[in-house]
Amino acid sequence: MSLVSNAIAAPILAAASRTPEQVEAARKRLDRVCGDDGSWQDTLCRSMYDGYVGTTQQALNRYAAQTVHWLTTGFLKILFILVVAWVVNRLLRRLVVKIGRRKGGGRLTRGLSVVRRMTPSALLETQEISVRGEQRREAVLGILKSIISGFVYATAIFMALGEVGIDLAPLLAGAGVVGVALGFGAQTLVGDFLSGIFILVEDQYGVGDEVTFRPKSAAGEPVVGTVEALSLRNTRLRALDGTVWHVPNGEMRAVGNQSQHWSRAVLDVPVAHGTDIARAKEVIARVAEELRAHDPSVLEPPEVWGVQALNANGITVRLVIKTTPSRQWAVTRALREALLKAFAEEGIAMPVADSPVGDPLAST
Repeated sequence: MSLVSNAIAAPILAAASRTPEQVEAARKRLDRVCGDDGSWQDTLCRSMYDGYVGTTQQALNRYAAQTVHWLTTGFLKILFILVVAWVVNRLLRRLVVKIGRRKGGGRLTRGLSVVRRMTPSALLETQEISVRGEQRREAVLGILKSIISGFVYATAIFMALGEVGIDLAPLLAGAGVVGVALGFGAQTLVGDFLSGIFILVEDQYGVGDEVTFRPKSAAGEPVVGTVEALSLRNTRLRALDGTVWHVPNGEMRAVGNQSQHWSRAVLDVPVAHGTDIARAKEVIARVAEELRAHDPSVLEPPEVWGVQALNANGITVRLVIKTTPSRQWAVTRALREALLKAFAEEGIAMPVADSPVGDPLAST
């Protein structure tokens, strides 16, 4: 008998010698490996494997059929899940950016308070506000996009693990236990992140603002500084003497922002007893108005409120000027210089401290 005849006759003889129990076991094994729903994936798998085991070739056929069946079913499902997750993530991120930038065009940047929106004088549009509002909006949008990406891809990963055959119940239970443990162990860190989110969303302060704060866990005088950097976890401040403060956002219990939306220069001008107060107020108002005409950082006409204090040495007259954010100190310094010159020209005397009583001390 030729080799070709032997190759054709061998499978026929093997099939004829199989018992009904072997045929039934082969059928069950084939259904377990390739499935039984009649799909094209099952047909492709059955074309490579007949359900019988015993020879090396049959074992290799089984492994090849299992691999092809998984690639055409499970792998394609996982790939489809990841592609859908990528598309959904891109769409949601673009939607958030579009809505956020549209809402931030003029209303969101001024804050969320209805009362503040009803008070135009407290919300004057300046370039500093626009720039800071743009930075804050982009920071908030970045946080929202990160949250969306994390949620979408975490859901996709869990769905993909389910397709692989991993039981998700123990995995989710273990993740819950780990999350609770991390929550208890990192309460301060979580509090810092939540405080950072609210600082950004509510626009409590931003980079470049002059703020005054006292950490809730520290004693002593409040710290005054300029915000150099702001993240979700901490705030970096530069004090007047150059000291850099790194303060966790959870420590910012109460913060005074001296440069949000607008500022006010408050100058108490002392004059000597016997000075004509009406004339002194007139000179102060004239000097302040001249400064306003040359300084664009002054937003409104200056106001002389009148006598603020009386003491043994003289009389104090209060002047206030509304300025752009963080410009109140420069305006105050310029006013002092101009008032000194004007008082000298007008002959308005400023109070002088009394000389010490008694004889001078003898030199040694």
